[in-house]
Amino acid sequence: MDSLTQAALGAAIGHATLGRYIGRRGMILGAVVATIPDLDVALYLCYDRFDMLSIHRGYSHSILFCLLLSIVLTLVFKRIRRRTDIPLFRLWLFHLLALTTHPLLDAFTAYGTQLFLPFSDCRFGWDSINVVDPIYTLPLIAGLMAAMYFERSSLNLLGLALSSIYLLSTLFIKDRITDRLLRDLTAEHVDHIDIATIPVGVASLHWYGMARDEQRLYLKKYALLDDSTDAFQVFDRNEELLDLLTIEQSEVMRWFAKGFYTVSKEGNDLIFYNLQVDMRGVVHTDSIYAPTVGYFRFSESGDGTYEYGSGSHD
Repeated sequence: MDSLTQAALGAAIGHATLGRYIGRRGMILGAVVATIPDLDVALYLCYDRFDMLSIHRGYSHSILFCLLLSIVLTLVFKRIRRRTDIPLFRLWLFHLLALTTHPLLDAFTAYGTQLFLPFSDCRFGWDSINVVDPIYTLPLIAGLMAAMYFERSSLNLLGLALSSIYLLSTLFIKDRITDRLLRDLTAEHVDHIDIATIPVGVASLHWYGMARDEQRLYLKKYALLDDSTDAFQVFDRNEELLDLLTIEQSEVMRWFAKGFYTVSKEGNDLIFYNLQVDMRGVVHTDSIYAPTVGYFRFSESGDGTYEYGSGSHD
């Protein structure tokens, strides 16, 4: 999720767990601790953009990292503020919740989060909410503001409850869209080896259903409040084009997209569309027919290798 949402969730957790001990400072501390996992973006100073595909939402977003860091931060905080009357268990619980809810919330989005490093590099995700969704964020912020103004902690808990109920409801919405996708695939006799559903925009009202076989990718738009659908739009995956890249490049891109991608050639460059990362709708003009707006570009460097970059049809 976006940084504002992560900070708001952390602040709400801080107020709920530490508010009775340190007041509004619990919100500030929660907002700061909850953003720690995203500090992995600082590694852009040390690694190139291609390496960061596997580093971002990697170790700093793993459950094990959050668990270990929660212990370290608790001991450091207790040592710095020896006279605090915060029980050690409550202090640890605050750090654990503020840290672990960050990658768990990210896992609801389509980008994918490596929750189980170092044991598995699987890009785990429920793919049920957009990276930016005010319907989730606003109750958190409203609850925090109301709790500060009226000095009633129950209002913060209400904001947490409402946002959590909405977040969980997106899983039920996704299940409904998935059922519609499977029915349409059966009705149109589309054989497939995998499917996915990705929300588009806020409130989980609009979705794309995706299916793939070895050669093609099938896309169809869905709306929660409208049972009518368009026909499947079909794209050749052109898997063989990835053989032009190095083994590392091709393996990383396949892993990053979790199988939902297409590849095309533009002059000597390769264009890689990753539907797990960018799903803003099909682009269909006189000169362009693409499954989504954003793409990764591998530009031929002249010595037979390809340099990584990105672009957009906007």
